[in-house]
Amino acid sequence: MSLLSSVTHRSLILFGNNSRSDGHSGSYLSRFHDSLLRRTLRGENYLKLYSYHYLINGFAVLITPGQAGKLSQRREVANVVLDFSVRTATTHTPAFLGLPQGAWVQEGGPEFAGEGIVIGFIDTGIDPTHPSFSDDNSEHIFPVPNHFSGICEVTSDFPSGSCNRKLIGARHFAASAITRGIFNASQDYASPFDADGHGTHTASIAAGNYGIPVIVAGHHFGNASGMAPRSHISVYKALYKSFGGFAADVVAAIDQAAQDGVDIISLSITPNRRPPGIATFFNPIDMALLSAVKAGIFVVQAAGNTGPSPKSIASFSPWIFTVGAAAHDRIYSNSLVLGNNITIPGVGLAPGTKDKMLPMVSAVHALNDEETNVNDMPVGECQDSSILNQDMVEGNLLICSYSIRFVLGLSTIKQTLETAKNLSAAGVVFYMDPFVIGFQLNPIPMKLPGVIIPSPNDSKILLQYYNSSLERDEASKKILKFGAVASISGGIKANYSNSAPKVMYYSARGPDPQDAFLADADILKPNLIAPGNFIWAAWSSVGTDSVEFQGENFAMMSGTSMAAPHVAGLAALVKQKFPAFRPSAIGSALSTTASLYNVQGGPIMAQHTYTNPDSSQSPATPFDMGSGLVNATAALDPGLILDSNFDDFLSVLCGINGSAPVVFNYTGQRCGMSNINAADLNLPSVTIARLNQSRTVLRTVANIAGDESYFVGWSAPYGVSVSVSPTRFLIESGQKQVLNISFNATMNSTLASFGRIGLFGNKGHVANIPLSVIVKISSISTQS
Repeated sequence: MSLLSSVTHRSLILFGNNSRSDGHSGSYLSRFHDSLLRRTLRGENYLKLYSYHYLINGFAVLITPGQAGKLSQRREVANVVLDFSVRTATTHTPAFLGLPQGAWVQEGGPEFAGEGIVIGFIDTGIDPTHPSFSDDNSEHIFPVPNHFSGICEVTSDFPSGSCNRKLIGARHFAASAITRGIFNASQDYASPFDADGHGTHTASIAAGNYGIPVIVAGHHFGNASGMAPRSHISVYKALYKSFGGFAADVVAAIDQAAQDGVDIISLSITPNRRPPGIATFFNPIDMALLSAVKAGIFVVQAAGNTGPSPKSIASFSPWIFTVGAAAHDRIYSNSLVLGNNITIPGVGLAPGTKDKMLPMVSAVHALNDEETNVNDMPVGECQDSSILNQDMVEGNLLICSYSIRFVLGLSTIKQTLETAKNLSAAGVVFYMDPFVIGFQLNPIPMKLPGVIIPSPNDSKILLQYYNSSLERDEASKKILKFGAVASISGGIKANYSNSAPKVMYYSARGPDPQDAFLADADILKPNLIAPGNFIWAAWSSVGTDSVEFQGENFAMMSGTSMAAPHVAGLAALVKQKFPAFRPSAIGSALSTTASLYNVQGGPIMAQHTYTNPDSSQSPATPFDMGSGLVNATAALDPGLILDSNFDDFLSVLCGINGSAPVVFNYTGQRCGMSNINAADLNLPSVTIARLNQSRTVLRTVANIAGDESYFVGWSAPYGVSVSVSPTRFLIESGQKQVLNISFNATMNSTLASFGRIGLFGNKGHVANIPLSVIVKISSISTQS
């Protein structure tokens, strides 16, 4: 039994020695947990938070360290784990991914894409009033799947009728947060309602209704749709805007989602620290998700926004499908054209000045009171209209500084725009404070003409032109005339780049750390990449995750949090077509068919620095992009799949040195003699962390299409020779073929190198298997 634990009192998770498969009911296990606590802690104070009884046998409880010691000595208690914190990690992306002419057509169009599939979202909740989650925007009525048994909580801010035939389940989990005294019911909402915006955003990316108009700041940016617009949504709120979340609450949400009968779990969350212990896989969240996979649920998790450094991945286990973030081809560019014919690039979802050149006036030169301290940051940031002279600003472009205070949320673009409106300015120009180094700006909506210059160097060009154009009285140095003029081109109309996709600098990278000492696992992470940058999606009516989108129905956000639900929705399409697929088969279909090339046919590139990321690009490796960019249409016809099951994952866990008691504590399963290394898992990739001279691994492919002949080709990682047998094979429908893949180190090196195996069918099917080898030890002594 497991237990989660806080400071003097600790929220602990305990795991028991009997599992759900023993046939005990949930109520029986809950009573058993209560009885164990009473018998062990007679007369003492404690607070049980949850009983986990569907996926795992365990409970979360608030106790002292001494009480934890007593419980750990009970024979019924197998494992005691300290609770830990977690954090949160579209109009055009359906077209970018080819859904309207591809995958949706195969499913019968957007009216049917994803129908019957339930996606469970463990996030910050949902705004049920958003049209993206309505069930009455189509003549085709939503049928509620028979296999789903979840309910909707009813509270004052999530009233009866909030759920419907689209949004079919909603609960919240906050017991661990409440016991820590950090839960604010008025701010965080003790209900499934989303006070943050993040959960509403991710749910609509995966499963939002088709064709919902995106109107922000009065501008129309197109119509939005989720990847699987006919799939159903069930929400398990376990994260909150003021503090994030805790593992005890997340595990309770996972357990409930599985009990309710969801088909897919989407987690745009990651742990705040790398799990301690003999392997990163052994933590309460990943082990609960292993049980979910055993129950047939496909699990998608964000890779994390801790890139671009190696081993920054925050999703570890082979049974979890980990998604990194890529840029898609739609961009919103804005610019400022100066009177000296210099054009400065900028950002801002704002109208332009229609090529009209207008005078520019800096806020620090338009003060009502000359005694005002111009070095006071809010002055230059235009946060207070009362200190500025309207006669000097009216009809002109107001120049304001963008400082670290905007990054910290102490100043806002909205307040600057309010200042400009109060002073009747024609528009706003933001220059970047030189102390804001490397900060990447999302396009920000503005009702007024406006532009933000994100580069400090470009900001210097603006200020040099502005200051050199001022006419001053020679004696008093007072400004007589503002001579600088400029026009704002506007950033509402989208442009399309020919360099997409590219792996974003913040997307976490492999190799997958197997333990807290950063030893490398023989597992490829991330699994693949999906659009995650500048993603339009639904927004909560009270959402505050991005202050610039407060009060709007849609928001543009970036992160691996946005990439993961793209894959969750596309997995729903695969599950809809292949209902008998196990989770690993769904992952295989998505992985082996992923795209390796950008829209021009060149290699997908990866950004490698936070500052000026486009200047640091190089071809992406599997540790940047996994198998490549998700290709939904190809995933619906993969030809071959590579499958794994719970027993295979258990064998890998048992193969970790010293893991047998930990495996038993978490799963109730005893390790046998047939343990395997992670490299021997039947994954659609091969990763070898340490190649000592030679190694042979097997991969078994199953044919889910018609009879087909395949040719096998490959490129070997640098410093390694590779051979695959057979090199040709005929495989009948429903049959399997074993591939023998041999690796031989030809040099000594500690630098990772990469290759690929391609299986090319004579009926058009292609399956790609990426190869990654890190440390290479050759029998021949050579220089690395």
